[in-house]
Amino acid sequence: MCGFVGIARNEKIPTTSSVNWAEALKAIHHRGPDATGEYIDEGVEFGFKRLSIIDLEHGNQPLSYQDRYHIIFNGEIYNYLELREQLMELGYQFQTSSDTEVILALFAAKGKDCVHDLRGMFAFAIWDTETKTLFAARDPFGIKPFYYFQTAERLFFSSEQKSIKLMTEEHDLSQENIQHYLSYQYVPEPRCLSKDILKLKPGHFLIKKLNEMATTECYYKKSFSPVNKSFTEFTDKTRKALEDSVAKHMRSDVPVGAFLSSGIDSTTIVALAKQHNPNLKTFTVGFETEGFSEVDLAKDTAEKLGVENIHKLITPEEFVAELKNIIWHMDDPVADPAAVPLYFVAKEASKHVKVVLSGEGADELFGGYNIYREPLALKWFDRLPNWLKVAMNRLALTMPDGVKGRSYILRGTTPLSERYIGNAYIFSEKEKQRLLQNYQPNRTFTDITKPFYKEANLYSESSKMQYIDLNTWLPGDILVKADRMTMAHSLELRVPFLDKEVFEIARQIPDHAKISHGTTKYALREAVKGLVPDSVLYRKKLGFPVPIRHWLRNEVYDWAKDVIKYSSTTDEIFNKSEVLALLDEHASMKKDNSRKLWTILSFMIWYSIYEDTDTLTAAEAVELKAPDYSRAVSFGI
Repeated sequence: MCGFVGIARNEKIPTTSSVNWAEALKAIHHRGPDATGEYIDEGVEFGFKRLSIIDLEHGNQPLSYQDRYHIIFNGEIYNYLELREQLMELGYQFQTSSDTEVILALFAAKGKDCVHDLRGMFAFAIWDTETKTLFAARDPFGIKPFYYFQTAERLFFSSEQKSIKLMTEEHDLSQENIQHYLSYQYVPEPRCLSKDILKLKPGHFLIKKLNEMATTECYYKKSFSPVNKSFTEFTDKTRKALEDSVAKHMRSDVPVGAFLSSGIDSTTIVALAKQHNPNLKTFTVGFETEGFSEVDLAKDTAEKLGVENIHKLITPEEFVAELKNIIWHMDDPVADPAAVPLYFVAKEASKHVKVVLSGEGADELFGGYNIYREPLALKWFDRLPNWLKVAMNRLALTMPDGVKGRSYILRGTTPLSERYIGNAYIFSEKEKQRLLQNYQPNRTFTDITKPFYKEANLYSESSKMQYIDLNTWLPGDILVKADRMTMAHSLELRVPFLDKEVFEIARQIPDHAKISHGTTKYALREAVKGLVPDSVLYRKKLGFPVPIRHWLRNEVYDWAKDVIKYSSTTDEIFNKSEVLALLDEHASMKKDNSRKLWTILSFMIWYSIYEDTDTLTAAEAVELKAPDYSRAVSFGI
């Protein structure tokens, strides 16, 4: 787990300012505080920050191979030992025992096809000194980030977009992407809030030849393809695939721990990891607010599994004090409240280990969200004639919000592609029209999901929802906050569920084996029966609950009002009277507007950090334990 910055220049274009380059590198110091490396050649500049995990002594980067290929790589290749052995049989030699050199040798052997053999999480760039070509790639699920910005003369790229901003001119915000953010609570990939910066899509590679513009290409397409097999075959293969994945994810030259919540996903990972390390440390956080802590449940699970559990309770004061750090690390705002406990649990874990395992991805692969059961509840609407559904829909729209049955009728009479955009749907188009000063009516949330619905046209309704989440929610929210909140504390996070071999099993499981018996992830639950405690097997999912709803009515109400009314300079973006009305409505308990408010507040704080002032200096970036935000708008923190 590391961080990189890079520039691919056309012929006769000078190198980047040494001041800007140093700032860009220091801005991602948290991603790799163990070592710094640089490589400059005609046409390319590489900078690297290393977090040492594999081959601590010889694995520094940029790394060279055969005096021709040079790489900067962020991630882990879990099958590198097997690939290394295969390559050695073909005559390839190695000077290190790192997985980084394996990528280079594999590229020397197969060129761009090397990505098909890699099993792991990765974002890397390779410079070929003979062909003067840059080759970059990102893993199939988008676990590791890769940002880039292209001009006629240069291609800038980095693990975090703050480094690109430090190397280039100021980037204007995209009104269209602000609107998408308000729908999704994050900016869907490959977009960013800045107009000009993009993310390399998951499962894609990029090629930049000297004096040519960069092009991208898909090398891995995720899809669901149910097959007719016995239920036992699915559960057996799922169990074996997970055992193998966790075993490979445990490969490390430094201590490995695991996050532990109250649910089946993290418990499964911990139970399997304990087979390889009986002294495994697990980490849990909760909140002091009653009903918002998984600590007791996690402690009980840890005791039953026979592992140590280290836990912490978060106070509202700690939450507010760290909020700017959390949002600074995100690059673009991700208004998922779960980022808060993730930040604190990573902070605690980093005191004890350098690598942690976590359960991200299980819900998207195995059908774990309760919303995936919705098509079953709405099935009877399929028997109604279209004219009646249209009439019922119009009638429901005339009902006031909160009237019993209104939501049910609207969902049953609205096509899935017009109502499901992923696990979070924050503001409707009508709400955004009232909220935004410059709403663009020709840009709606369906612009993002339409291509995915087209690809999933023949899927079942539940599988369509999974496919949408796999391509939007997972890379745009779940994996962004997982990467940023752990790297904020120089901690490597590994996600064994998001493994190509595990997905190959999961993609074949039909709906009736995923969503049945009154639960979700049924095949997964049955696969790990006997491995995880019975008390966890069918426990309702909590997932690090956050008391945002409660706090916005009590402990942080005054702070939120000050942000909206006085501190934030986003008057040209938001109609603040509408935002204040949402807050008052929430405080008076007329509605639960907590997610809407959190989405706006996250943006406002992000705006104060990245737009109200010049981009934060490298000195501020390095000193994140006690950052200097004197040039940013004060929020009374």
